[in-house]
Amino acid sequence: MSKVCTDVCGAVCMAKNETALYESRNRVTTMDSPGPEKMVNRVAVKSSMVDSIKRWSLSGIRIPKEELRQKITMPEYLRLAIRDSIASKDIDSAKRHFDATTTTAGGGGDGDKPPLAAAECPLVVFINSKSGGRHGPHLKARLQELMGEEQVFDLSNVRPHEFVEYGLGCLEKFASLGDNCAKETREKLRIVVAGGDGTVGWVLGCLGELHKQGRSPIPPTAVIPLGTGNDLSRSFGWGGSFPFSWRAAIKKTLDKATHSPTSRLDSWKLLISMPAGIDLDTPHSLKQTDEVVLDQGLEIEGKLPEKISCYQGVFYNYFSIGMDAQVAYGFHHLRNDKPYLAQGPISNKLIYSGYSCKQGWFFTPCMADPGLRGLKNILRLHVKRLNSSDWEVVPIPSTVRSIVALNLHSYASGRNPWGKLKPEYMEKKGFVEANADDGLLEVFGFKQGWHASFVMVELISAKHIAQAAAIRFELRGGAWKRGFMQMDGEPWKQPLQNEFSTFVDIERVPFRSIMINGG
Repeated sequence: MSKVCTDVCGAVCMAKNETALYESRNRVTTMDSPGPEKMVNRVAVKSSMVDSIKRWSLSGIRIPKEELRQKITMPEYLRLAIRDSIASKDIDSAKRHFDATTTTAGGGGDGDKPPLAAAECPLVVFINSKSGGRHGPHLKARLQELMGEEQVFDLSNVRPHEFVEYGLGCLEKFASLGDNCAKETREKLRIVVAGGDGTVGWVLGCLGELHKQGRSPIPPTAVIPLGTGNDLSRSFGWGGSFPFSWRAAIKKTLDKATHSPTSRLDSWKLLISMPAGIDLDTPHSLKQTDEVVLDQGLEIEGKLPEKISCYQGVFYNYFSIGMDAQVAYGFHHLRNDKPYLAQGPISNKLIYSGYSCKQGWFFTPCMADPGLRGLKNILRLHVKRLNSSDWEVVPIPSTVRSIVALNLHSYASGRNPWGKLKPEYMEKKGFVEANADDGLLEVFGFKQGWHASFVMVELISAKHIAQAAAIRFELRGGAWKRGFMQMDGEPWKQPLQNEFSTFVDIERVPFRSIMINGG
């Protein structure tokens, strides 16, 4: 308690010093200012004092390492059982750990030892060591200090679907055998993802399989931002970048992940239907699937091919077509080919800017070259409005060179290009207030790099196109031999044909992901 008092007193002193410094710096201004401005300055000073006290009071007290470890670490036999199940791809191979601890794990044995207790809030962490500035290896070592080594998974070694199938399957198997500790661990488990938006979406997609299989509860997810944009992390209060004082920050992040409230997040299924026989190099979040029958209620421009290839994936933040995806594609391949150039968010954004100029988004007129012309020439857009089952053709402005379908308020490192629309404008356009769980995507366009830049700094608004509960894009190549697409920061090159159309269908997944709110 004396430590608390010392911290609070220190905070008050610091706040007074900040106040004195603020007043000395602003004395001339405040002496010559009218009354209302003085009041604003006083409010700012009081706010500074409050913030200082908050930073150094109870909420800022250092979290004891051993206390945190006990709170989040599973019993050893469960950690080893999960590890063995995943390694062998066989849930039953870990049963020996259950048999060896029957009398201590609450399994109903006749031993004298009391049942093992589950951790207060067990955590499992997934790390993408290739995200951001390559912090993964150091972060992994730090996390292993704070919890069981077997609870930290490097995604280059263990895929999220393997954990869902064999790791969670192991806990469920033990619970079915009467292991109350495993049952409580499964029910209390929370997930932390250290990576960018693509990594978070990858893990959420695998957790979504639990809903399809009727395996509940679905563990909620927190984020440690290691990517460049980190829009999912920003949207749920986990920040936009990996902190410089990360060793101390990791403890606070893990502690917040154990008790913070949760909220819902829409996810969107994307289906690409294209002529068969064309190779498509897709990101890991997009997989080839069985042939899907296209909606015949829609009029199409091109002919339907006799055979089609289908690819399916899920996104949580955005899907885009056009120049922004082309820039992202160039950056993505540079990072893979020359990882030493992409050592952190700042260098990443500089490289992004360079690619934007190189690809002609800023300096080439929209119609100067067939390869850089507006999307209207290759694209038709159909949408279903809210609470409607009818498709509607939506015209695409001729100057638009990039179209984005956005789910969150955060895009391109925390910007909100959809903006805060006035009620009269929304009523005129038939729009509703945008939320991450409203079952709608906000569809807007960028004209060129300058337009996108001015939108990002909120000098002007994006080109509002529609709000949609379902979307269909129909693309035909013509002079274009390929297009560029991306979803949640993962870009790919899409082959296009003149004779046959390529279709991109988007509809909401019937269940919502569960996110932990960090702040």
